[in-house]
Amino acid sequence: MRTFLFQGLVGLSEAMYLWMVAAGLSLIFGVLRVLNFAHGSLYMLGAYLTFYFFGLLGHNFWLGLVIGPVFVAGIGLLMERFFLRLVYRLEVAYQLLLTFAFVLIFNDLVKLIWGPIYQAPPMPPGLDSSLSILGQAYPLYNLFIILVGPLIALGLWFLLEKTRWGRLIVASASDREMASALGVNVPRLYTWVFMLGAWLAALGGALSIPIRPVSPGMGEIIIIEAFIVAVIGGLGSLKGAFIGAILIGLLHVYGVFYVPVFEMALAFILMAVVLILRPWGLFGTREA
Repeated sequence: MRTFLFQGLVGLSEAMYLWMVAAGLSLIFGVLRVLNFAHGSLYMLGAYLTFYFFGLLGHNFWLGLVIGPVFVAGIGLLMERFFLRLVYRLEVAYQLLLTFAFVLIFNDLVKLIWGPIYQAPPMPPGLDSSLSILGQAYPLYNLFIILVGPLIALGLWFLLEKTRWGRLIVASASDREMASALGVNVPRLYTWVFMLGAWLAALGGALSIPIRPVSPGMGEIIIIEAFIVAVIGGLGSLKGAFIGAILIGLLHVYGVFYVPVFEMALAFILMAVVLILRPWGLFGTREA
């Protein structure tokens, strides 16, 4: 039982990275109705830029963690303003093709600037030790990630439910034409939402670098898992993304520990079951 519970803690820390990426993905789809296949690349850019500023600012991880995701949010601004805005009303296939083009561009750009070598900074000071939990050493940094995830969820809830800006986002997501007729600058609002989604993905990448190697193509793995999480929870639902991330994180860890032969298939099996029983996801909205 101790081993089972300890593995659950490991799964929760992994789930929080997925939650941050899936939250941005769901937010962008829920408001802009764009399936951003390049969202994983924003996660990768967050990791690389945080690593870059970590070295540039005298190996200060916390400053890098602040600056790196902000830079990626700026990249998101350029993506939305000059490219995605042109395909909002086109079929989903055009959105996927455009965002997949960004995947190729960002991967090659990362290789050109930083090379193909795997890199990883040391643990941040103060979080480089372990705690004894259930008789086993548990990294303090993983515990930090478990705390950060719910704090971000609480912040997003407060932003969307308790602020005027959040109410404008919800109104624009429900009826763009009506919101525009009432004086809401919908294009500018969409830009801010996309920047927020890009920042969330980049934050997930930035927080991952002390325990996951920074490498080109790291975004492709996370985007597949994030899409699974978003589909299970319901595309556009942040609550669904949070619950879905926890389910996939736990499923991955327990799968590796108990049934390693089928571990890679478990997430896809769960997604298939959810799609059969509830095609709009656990917390998604059924559309007419």
